[in-house]
Amino acid sequence: MNNEKNIYGITALFKSPDEIISAAGKVADAGYKNFDVNTPYPVHGMDKAMKLKPSRLGFVTLVFGLSGAALALIFMYWTMSVDYPMVIGGKPFFALPAFIPVTFEVTVLLATVMTVVLMLALFFRLPDNKHPLHDTNYMKLVSKDHYGVVIESSDVQFDESKVKELLKSLNPVNTEVVYYPIAEKYPIFQPKFLMFLFITVLVVSGGTYFLLNKLMYMTPFDWMMEQDKLTPQKTSELFSDRFGMRKPVEGSVARGFIPYPFMGVDNPKEVLMNPFIPTKENIELGSKKYLTFCSPCHGDYGDGDSRLKGQFPNPPTLHSTRGREFSDGMIYHIITNGQNIMPGYSSQISRDERWAIVNYIRVLQRAKNASDSDLELAKKETGGNGTN
Repeated sequence: MNNEKNIYGITALFKSPDEIISAAGKVADAGYKNFDVNTPYPVHGMDKAMKLKPSRLGFVTLVFGLSGAALALIFMYWTMSVDYPMVIGGKPFFALPAFIPVTFEVTVLLATVMTVVLMLALFFRLPDNKHPLHDTNYMKLVSKDHYGVVIESSDVQFDESKVKELLKSLNPVNTEVVYYPIAEKYPIFQPKFLMFLFITVLVVSGGTYFLLNKLMYMTPFDWMMEQDKLTPQKTSELFSDRFGMRKPVEGSVARGFIPYPFMGVDNPKEVLMNPFIPTKENIELGSKKYLTFCSPCHGDYGDGDSRLKGQFPNPPTLHSTRGREFSDGMIYHIITNGQNIMPGYSSQISRDERWAIVNYIRVLQRAKNASDSDLELAKKETGGNGTN
């Protein structure tokens, strides 16, 4: 079996990093391409001595990184602009800044994962459990305190006598011819083994099924799937109308929650009183929530100049006489209940935030319709020049 056809390569061991650097350079200068160097730790300058070309792994990272970015952007564009377009705060359907974090994450994730996978599977061809160098004296020594070079028989210039002559000229500790291991055949497909495997699977799976589904649950019930329960979107045998998903009993409320008493009434005869003083913090909260939920239709200053570019009819200005004569409770009612084509925002904006919006609307109205006393007060606060 020890003929040239079964030779994997010829190895040589050295004692110092300088010797292995010199040996690698001379092997490369001799024209050999299929050779490798093994050291117990990385040796600086080895890639230059071996005349290695730059790795192509970076191109893998680039390709999959760009693929991840394109995949994320296309998927988000299709989802938010084609399949289920939504207007969020008056922004365009494809608001690129909002999609950058997800795009970045998918880019990094796909690039790094595929780089590692292809590096191990394609470039290193791992796991290679039957590599000829495994369990050799050469590999044991280079893993500890020696430095080695191996010239593989797959090299086009490989000639056993010439390779041995070259390696011995480098004054190594020793040289060794490494052969491919003899392939071992395991008779796993014999009928006896297959029958044993089938019986084992049958006993293990059957025993597990009986233990987990019968023996452990004989009381108080013997089948987990036969419990009395209501499954969403399924019919019910318990109720006469066969509906499993039930609406709450009329008039019931959640614990600790007082419902809005005028919900569903277009023009209530009485409304709630504003419980909040328009402090600086309250006005800032109202400004934030107004710009998020109200300004897309009503405009940033309440002029009714919608930013939705005709997607919905423009609402009336908040600075009309009627709008300014609304009580705080009436404005709160409109925000909560909705009016005309405007929907209610009770599920999107909390109670405190709705009252903060009411206070901010009052600020906008007073700023647009300032009285003489307001102007005199502004002059005093700004030093008499009327500017802020």
